[in-house]
Amino acid sequence: MDTDILIIGAGPTGLALACQLIRYGVDFVIIDTKDTTTPFSRAIGVQARTLEIYEQIGLADKLIALGKPAEKVRMIAGGEVRGEAVLKDIGAGMSAYPFMLVVEQGQHEKLLYDHIVAEGRKVHWNQHLTSFTQDDSRVAAIIANADGTEQIIKAKYLVGCDGAKSLVRHQLGLTFEGETVDRLFYVADVQIDWEYPHDALQVCLATHTLTAFFPMVGDNRYRIVGTFPEGHDIDAGEILFEEIERQIEADTELRLDISHVNWFSVYKVHSRAVNAFSKGRCFVAGDAAHIHTPAGGQGMNTGIQDGYNLAWKLALACKSRAGEKLLDTYNEERLPNAQRLLRTTDRMFELGSSDEWFTSFVRTHIFPHVLGLALSFDAVKKMIFPLVSQIGISYRQSSLSSDHADFQVKAGDRMPWFEIDGCSIYDRLRDPKFHLLLFLDGETEVPPLPKEMMESWSGLADTSIIPLDDKVKEAFGTDEPFFVLLRPDNYIGLISAEFSPDLIVKYLNNLS
Repeated sequence: MDTDILIIGAGPTGLALACQLIRYGVDFVIIDTKDTTTPFSRAIGVQARTLEIYEQIGLADKLIALGKPAEKVRMIAGGEVRGEAVLKDIGAGMSAYPFMLVVEQGQHEKLLYDHIVAEGRKVHWNQHLTSFTQDDSRVAAIIANADGTEQIIKAKYLVGCDGAKSLVRHQLGLTFEGETVDRLFYVADVQIDWEYPHDALQVCLATHTLTAFFPMVGDNRYRIVGTFPEGHDIDAGEILFEEIERQIEADTELRLDISHVNWFSVYKVHSRAVNAFSKGRCFVAGDAAHIHTPAGGQGMNTGIQDGYNLAWKLALACKSRAGEKLLDTYNEERLPNAQRLLRTTDRMFELGSSDEWFTSFVRTHIFPHVLGLALSFDAVKKMIFPLVSQIGISYRQSSLSSDHADFQVKAGDRMPWFEIDGCSIYDRLRDPKFHLLLFLDGETEVPPLPKEMMESWSGLADTSIIPLDDKVKEAFGTDEPFFVLLRPDNYIGLISAEFSPDLIVKYLNNLS
């Protein structure tokens, strides 16, 4: 079997990558050891940036219909409510999806899988990678089938989305340095009878633990995530739910009746990242490249963004429009992001669970009272939402970022979101191509683009003229005409205060 891209692993990262390759018209084969999508899972938070990505393939609204936007957070300590904060529309004016969506990973995966099937493609279940080799022109992988037979799949490129124990990562010889958190985590999908309405994320703060209750679709249904104290040395596989329930009652000091347990899991959490996201014609993404604590709901979303960053680069490479130079930017852009993510989630986890007396005092006695007030200020929202929602991820230091203007928005930033005539600017950016956006005042004269460039990039780039109105001026921090060249992932590749066809030609030529 020959293909363009071989994807190992059909979790959220692999499935989302496959959906992107469908957009670009790139052939692929995706395999997984399971026999279907995951029925139960830990990840439940879908961030705004992921929804923006899904909007391009018509899946954002469908996913939102399966979940619940987080509307508020209720802070509880010592069995009493200490404060509340409104989360609904916390990112208003920054994204068309100004919230975090709470939705089960199992339903999330099924939505992606159904989209792949609807597009006439399939996932090869009950197959696993045994080994692979690569040379200058292709990768050859040996795949074992459920009946014990083997086949060879030859591909131009291979992407390992095969989880924390990734065989692809091991065979590439990539390191996975970091540490194991000295706590056992538990997660449970349950129904709870208690005094609190089913309208908020309930966060219970204790001196040495943090327990969170996420409202799920269904009557009184919650996802509980918590930790055992340090020193709890019972093997994870030996813990029964009764012990988890006792820990929940002790940590939260709440009167609650867990009336039904759909499933639960106990696990160790690691904080690790690879030393490189690629080697030769092989790449890693998602948990195969980075794992961390569940603080902030970042993990699954980061893996999906890995694939989003890689997909358009693989597409150009498969169509002979780019080569190693462009593919190398996957590691250049995503490795620093993974390293920052580990530092951020480690700090968030430390704040949420440390038993150091001062941190514990702030967490239980000060933080619940000030959070609601803090989130009432626009300046705080503009600081927190881009960080948590991942719309603030930037590639300013990337070799693909070319800055020729002194604006508050820089090359390497995500295209700012705003509305024009009541419609999202992103409505113009759904096609999988480069977008040249000219922000004009009606007086600036624009020289034509070279005919050779127009012919060479026909079908791979389009042009839009957008009025330089107040929303544009506010978003970019300028009242002068300018232009941007957006990459296919809607990050700004080139921005200039002076329209120069030569800059555009040079930028596109440098991709090859």
